[in-house]
Amino acid sequence: MSPLDTTYLGIPGYVIFWVLTIIAFGLFTYRISRLIRYMFLGRKEKGFGKLLRRGLSTAITTLGQWCQLKGITLKDKAGIGHAILAWGFSVFVVFYVAFIVIGAGFGLSENLEHSSFFFYYTWIMDIVIPFVILAALWAIVRRYIIKPPRLKGEQTLEAMVILITVLLHPLTHLFKIATGIALNHPPAGLGATLPPLSSALSNLFSNVSPDSIQAAHNAFFWTHWLVILFVLVFITYSRYLHMVASLFNIFFRSPLPKGTLRSINLETVEVFGSAGITDFTWKQILDLYSCVVCGQCQDACPATTSGKPLNPKTLIQDLKQNLLETAPGLLKNGGNGSAKTLPGDVITQDTIWACTTCRACDEVCPLYVEHVDKIIDLRRNLVMEQAAIPETAEQALRCIEDRGHPWRGTTASRTDWAEGLEIKTIGEDSSIEFLFWVGCTGALEERSIRISRSLAGVLKQAGVNFGILGAEESCCGEPARRLGNEYLFQMQAEKNIKTLNNYGVKKIVTACPHCFNTIKNEYPEFGGEFEVIHHTQLIAELLRENRLEIKAGGGVITYHDPCYLGRYNDIYKPPRQILNSIPGTELVEMAEKKRRSFCCGGGGGRMWLEENIGSRISELRIDQAVETKAQTVATACPFCLQMFDDAIKARGCEASIKAMDIAELVTEAIEAHIQPNPRCPSPAAPPSA
Repeated sequence: MSPLDTTYLGIPGYVIFWVLTIIAFGLFTYRISRLIRYMFLGRKEKGFGKLLRRGLSTAITTLGQWCQLKGITLKDKAGIGHAILAWGFSVFVVFYVAFIVIGAGFGLSENLEHSSFFFYYTWIMDIVIPFVILAALWAIVRRYIIKPPRLKGEQTLEAMVILITVLLHPLTHLFKIATGIALNHPPAGLGATLPPLSSALSNLFSNVSPDSIQAAHNAFFWTHWLVILFVLVFITYSRYLHMVASLFNIFFRSPLPKGTLRSINLETVEVFGSAGITDFTWKQILDLYSCVVCGQCQDACPATTSGKPLNPKTLIQDLKQNLLETAPGLLKNGGNGSAKTLPGDVITQDTIWACTTCRACDEVCPLYVEHVDKIIDLRRNLVMEQAAIPETAEQALRCIEDRGHPWRGTTASRTDWAEGLEIKTIGEDSSIEFLFWVGCTGALEERSIRISRSLAGVLKQAGVNFGILGAEESCCGEPARRLGNEYLFQMQAEKNIKTLNNYGVKKIVTACPHCFNTIKNEYPEFGGEFEVIHHTQLIAELLRENRLEIKAGGGVITYHDPCYLGRYNDIYKPPRQILNSIPGTELVEMAEKKRRSFCCGGGGGRMWLEENIGSRISELRIDQAVETKAQTVATACPFCLQMFDDAIKARGCEASIKAMDIAELVTEAIEAHIQPNPRCPSPAAPPSA
């Protein structure tokens, strides 16, 4: 007899079932509708195209659990457990809908449960459930016994309730099926071999009276269904919410290239950046619902690791809490009303300025929550509305506005670095193949001038037809945008695009990943469509074409992946191909490499900010390089090189390791004959082994 055919205190089981189910679904629907209304208090988001592709990508990411499996490392395999739980949940949902809601709820159990589909599906459930139970037990052990750093402070009642329900619904299902088998209900009698786990458990009831077994069967059914209904409602009030929100969050991922910031329409916007929670877009608010509080972003964040106040996980949770506190009142007042100012009141200024925009948090987040764009929106409000910006950053921005570069105090011109190299400007010869975008740092910062000279020499050696803008080159605007001054960025972008288009520039090569990312990924929105190549890509291509003669090697080298080259643009192979092509070079990798590379600390405008809280990020990275026993830490970014030079001096390890750009290493390994520049000392000799 089905548990729903039984009468309880004079009330038919079907009535109880549907009353409870409708109440639970009603509460779920009501809460979800409220959360949706909260979400759409946010600003409009730009259109999302390619819906079919988005749907397929979402299905692969969620059903295949790539969202979790991508984060697995030798030290942290928690993603496997979460993937098992997600797969198990998907299997359970089919059973709930087919055999409980449709079967039991509509009185079709007799037909459905005597089908081969039911028999084989109970077999599938029997196979899946042990893995789910083990994954849940492992999650409990990790959270409450092992306690990894990223789960610090997450031993909450909510977390325990979630894990208990994850254990209860598979266990009650097993005993529900086992007591059914003991009563000779399906799947008993449907096949030669019963599902092993349920069948074994049914033996526990071999000496129990049929009435007692039926009572137990009913109890397990109702307990099982009540747990499911409880979870359905609890989803909307807990981190379980990610089960629903993340599907849409993944589907509506930004159509822009990775890390590309949303622009501001400076003529129509009412508030610059995000002063309140409703100044975020609805997609940014959807991010808040999707966070599962796993702490992977926290583990990856260099600011958190170095003891600064920024914790990406806490940032998202604080914003979500502010939303839930303020949204009801805003809804009541038609979207208007006073609320706490996010930058300063909810998120401290030290937290906002601690971010290096390295995207390590965005990269590891299993549910594609974006942290960096929210931090930049908070900076925009601080800078453009409140005029609250650290003094050194303000000086850099003012220098960009006045002189077209952020290096306050330099007396060098845009062409001094090229003295003696006979490099033509595009104004002198517009027939060049590549425009060498030198960048402010490569042209004006003393140490980085060596990179520019080395690259120019390599290009000349390979017979590449290139030229420079010279005095017409101006800051690409990247520091201004990452520091929150969107107005200055757009002004620089429009000026540079006009210059480049006037000369008919098609191909650009640069040694600066920040310039590379900005011109390649952010200029197109403003009419700047160029083929932009990083110098490691071009050098690797020249080596493949045998246009460079490689000679001596560089000894033992470790390579640091610049954030704006790696995580932003997925350029990992060319730098390593170059290093591996140099005879006598042994490439050793740091533990944190490629997409998990540890930031140098200079991105996000922090090159121009004092690092006076916690440890220096660059020194932590140099410590990792020293651990490899390498003689040289190679990189492909002038910001990284400058940060590492300072860190090596601060750590006092100049005798054992040096920092060099890949272009410099290639220059050492080829017959380049670059003339010395009196403004820039020659690179130091490599340390002895």
